[in-house]
Amino acid sequence: MSVLAEHHRADGTPGRRRLVRGALTVGLGAALAAAGGPTGGSRTGLHGARPRTPEAALRELSAGNARWRTYHERHPDATRTVRQALVGGQHPFAVILGCVDSRVPPELVFDQGLGDLMTVRSAGEVLDDAVLGSIAFGVVELAIPLVVVLGHQSCGAVTAAVRAAEGLEQLPGHLRYLAEQIRPAVDRSLGRDARVDAAVTQNVRLVRSRLAAEPDLAARVAAGKLAVVGARYELTSQRVNRIR
Repeated sequence: MSVLAEHHRADGTPGRRRLVRGALTVGLGAALAAAGGPTGGSRTGLHGARPRTPEAALRELSAGNARWRTYHERHPDATRTVRQALVGGQHPFAVILGCVDSRVPPELVFDQGLGDLMTVRSAGEVLDDAVLGSIAFGVVELAIPLVVVLGHQSCGAVTAAVRAAEGLEQLPGHLRYLAEQIRPAVDRSLGRDARVDAAVTQNVRLVRSRLAAEPDLAARVAAGKLAVVGARYELTSQRVNRIR
């Protein structure tokens, strides 16, 4: 199921094989070959083959991210016909829990359109009851087979949490809540830059683990009907890496 480019570095830094936008990796390229290449994809639109398994959903996201970072965006599922069809209901194939950062809009990062993704966004992918309920709605009510926790390089919320953990910044009001939620991901043994970057990745892992253990999701994960995965978007390359 590792169709998103793998990201194994424990310190959270991009691997040595990360390439600039416009390049393809061997692993992701192989996944795209099965999906029709960077300008293709596994679907032909809203009424095409909607991904119904976690594996198929991951392949679709991989294909879309490759189109995005190689400037072959299709901006699918935005036609008049699709807009009219969506009046009658929605059938998204993935939930993306992402950060509020304006540089990381999931529909663009994965080159998807109307009705394709259910996106839930909070600073630093922080979970609360509203976020958990929104994700559970997509999984339980709409039978979505994939949840992706999407962190990103240079996350401001994580940076603020690291500074607060170091005692270098006093955050006002609700920002303190965000910092406290992210604090468990901060490794004080690392240097400043490495500390922030590693915390971005570790925060994704912690959020993913918490989601996978939620009762509404855990049974579906155990039955193979749902996958909850972590991923990270690199601003420098526009590449999405799978986090293990």
